[in-house]
Amino acid sequence: MEKAEKIWLNGELIPWGEARVHVLTHALHYGTAVFESVRCYETTRGSALFRPRDHMQRLADSAKIYQMNMPYSVDELCIAVRQVVKANGFKECYIRPIAYYGVGEMGVNPGQNPVDVSLVAWEWGAYLGVEGMEKGIRCKISSWLRIDSRMLPPQAKASANYGNSVLAVLEAQECGYDEAIMLNLAGQVCEGAGENLFIIKNGTLITPPLSAGALSGITMDSAITIARDMGIPFVSRDISREELFLADEAFLTGTAAEVTPIREVDGRVIGNGGRGELTARIQAKFFDIVRGKDERYYHWLDFI
Repeated sequence: MEKAEKIWLNGELIPWGEARVHVLTHALHYGTAVFESVRCYETTRGSALFRPRDHMQRLADSAKIYQMNMPYSVDELCIAVRQVVKANGFKECYIRPIAYYGVGEMGVNPGQNPVDVSLVAWEWGAYLGVEGMEKGIRCKISSWLRIDSRMLPPQAKASANYGNSVLAVLEAQECGYDEAIMLNLAGQVCEGAGENLFIIKNGTLITPPLSAGALSGITMDSAITIARDMGIPFVSRDISREELFLADEAFLTGTAAEVTPIREVDGRVIGNGGRGELTARIQAKFFDIVRGKDERYYHWLDFI
């Protein structure tokens, strides 16, 4: 990761090296943080943030689930995202907003500890690799199950939840795969370690419902909208492991992963073993949209 010039911390732009936290920060010990991810793309009209308000609203929703009193409104956070991109002079970048319980009382209960908020931006290319975007990636179904809503809230994008994902990714990569796919307690396909998952079967786009434990993804919602606008049938329903093996196509979506095809799962080749036809169409349209090439979707772009 290359250092940027400025980081937004608690309402101020400060030098990268001065953004520090104390070792007794509550979130460091107990995972009491919620975060987001936003991308900024270079478009035909200059740089633009992709769906920043939706991301900031989800950050606020995650904080509400964790009973965290956010010191900034969604509007203020949207302004802050623009500030940190401008301050660093980025044309394209990834932005990580995070809110967390800071230093105060120790113990599981955060009590009256302050809530600190930071936004960090850096240049970050394809999360799962350029080759993966073109040819698809290899995935392993993890032995670690996706957290259940009776354990931790899957709809909160919380740091605590991602211990689950870290274990799954470590396992998958140690076994020679690119990414992990997680099942839920019922044994149904849920999502990737940090992405939503889609399959295509007989021309229909399918993704697990939120009730399966999948995070409500903003890129997921974008892919569904794109598919519907293309006339591709869509359904949200449970997906079995066997259905995934037998899918015609499969792909992952997320702010970091964007739209990444899956070519193999647990040694089973998916479809023709590459980027499927409908996946390629959805992926191409997604990148047209984020780069400002389709005015019908300008409402998703916040031009800087």
